[in-house]
Amino acid sequence: MLILTRKPGESITIGDDIKIQVIEIKGKQVRLGIDAPKSYVIHREEVYIRIQDENKRAAEKSPVSLKNISDFLKKRK
Repeated sequence: MLILTRKPGESITIGDDIKIQVIEIKGKQVRLGIDAPKSYVIHREEVYIRIQDENKRAAEKSPVSLKNISDFLKKRK
């Protein structure tokens, strides 16, 4: 893990197209600005974990198989 020290207004770059800037520091909170292409999906970690958990639960509840797809398509006709 790379650990950096930055002050408000300073930034770091990742590759050629991602810039993370420290906007403000208040007590124990740090506000960051992230400038990245729209093709990148950016979430807070707790949101990302919740999305992953929901995806796992959904996959466990309804396994996808060719038979399931075939049955579904037959019902739509």
